[in-house]
Amino acid sequence: MRKHYLIEVAQNDQLIVFCPPKLLQGKKIKRIAFGSKSMEVEFYPHPDKDDRIVISRKIQETIQYPYSRVPLHAFLEDEVLYIGPLVGIFTAGFTSYPEQPIGERTLFFAKLLSVNRSVGAHAFVFGEQHINWEQGTIEGYFFHDNAWQTVEVPFPNVVYDRLPNRKSEENPKLIKVRNRLQKEYLIPWYNPGFFNKLDIYERLLQDSSVTAYLPETYPFTSFSSIENMLSKFGHVVIKPKNGSLGHGVHQIIFDKHTNDYYCRYQDETGTNRLRKYSSLERLFQSVFATQSLDRMIVQQGIHLLRIEQRPVDFRVHTNKDEHGEWQITAIAGKIAGQGSVTTHARSGGEIKTVGEIFPNEEAKNFSEKLSKAALLLSKALDHTIEGIIGEIGFDLGIDRNGDVWLFEANSKPGRSIFSHPELKEFDLLTRKLSIAFAVFLTEQSLLHPEEMFK
Repeated sequence: MRKHYLIEVAQNDQLIVFCPPKLLQGKKIKRIAFGSKSMEVEFYPHPDKDDRIVISRKIQETIQYPYSRVPLHAFLEDEVLYIGPLVGIFTAGFTSYPEQPIGERTLFFAKLLSVNRSVGAHAFVFGEQHINWEQGTIEGYFFHDNAWQTVEVPFPNVVYDRLPNRKSEENPKLIKVRNRLQKEYLIPWYNPGFFNKLDIYERLLQDSSVTAYLPETYPFTSFSSIENMLSKFGHVVIKPKNGSLGHGVHQIIFDKHTNDYYCRYQDETGTNRLRKYSSLERLFQSVFATQSLDRMIVQQGIHLLRIEQRPVDFRVHTNKDEHGEWQITAIAGKIAGQGSVTTHARSGGEIKTVGEIFPNEEAKNFSEKLSKAALLLSKALDHTIEGIIGEIGFDLGIDRNGDVWLFEANSKPGRSIFSHPELKEFDLLTRKLSIAFAVFLTEQSLLHPEEMFK
């Protein structure tokens, strides 16, 4: 268990730092650092207080430490005492409203920053426009005493990517920020990018430990390939490679008794539709007339477990913890709305705990199966995807035989499942670990930079 230290500011201008004796024992330390700022100081043991580090007002100003009662970690490397970590959460969509600085996502970020004290980190939110490259500082948004305030701080030890969508992710200005902070300043950047469904599938296909969880998935090529899959599986799902929130998902069903084709989807008005067609060509001419099929994938239909005749799938969150290890942080069932092709809440879906869906023994059995699958999939993705991943949200299904299937992996998972009152503690856990992972990355970047930046 890593120890946290309170940072106290003494009202003098001496370049002296008082530390717990155990922290100094047998060590030679010449500098103190916070984020990208450091300075030469003298170190002395503090005889009375073993849980705090005392710096002077002059040191505070020089290293731009924002005074607060947040306890921090201490890292020793190359005769430098690093206090932190200072974690920058990078996003876009800032507004000019002081009480809603990040628009409708302000509450999410406020909740995310509320874990600072328990994790032992200084986290703040910033965008491209808040960086002062000449000074090496950032005008960061901190959430303190239930209010937002901006404070100028050094460049952070680590950056957590919370860009809101693919459009912002592909913005050249934002790409430049990421590249510059990573390459010029050697700042670890975690959770970059949104996953492409086909790319994820093809990468996982190379790992024999997880292939049993993968439904057959192909890029859309021709009607004949869909006909083959329909004859094999009875139904298929067609969805965008880069879709999210269930947008653009279509289920196509073939009735071999009547030779009719059915398409279940949600139209532009948000209404769930089920339409019948005499041929696959007519179905596509009607339903996909305005859609670009080369952006679609076709996935094997799975006969899911049903609750009251409604299909159910599962959202499983995994996070890396302060030791860099994958943990299961939340599991919830999602029951499809009446006539819906997806289990999303906007389509009438309901969120339930696993215990609400299954009796005790079954709930335990299915939770274990889902957990095993999610951990194996997390490790497999970790090995194959470029960049540093700290969290994943999996959409998993269980078929009538009790087998687990992967439908999607999300690098920036939505948080709708946490509206369920019994999942509040897991909401907190996922937020804590998403910042706690920055503690691990900070330590790794200081102790083993050659591994981090190879």
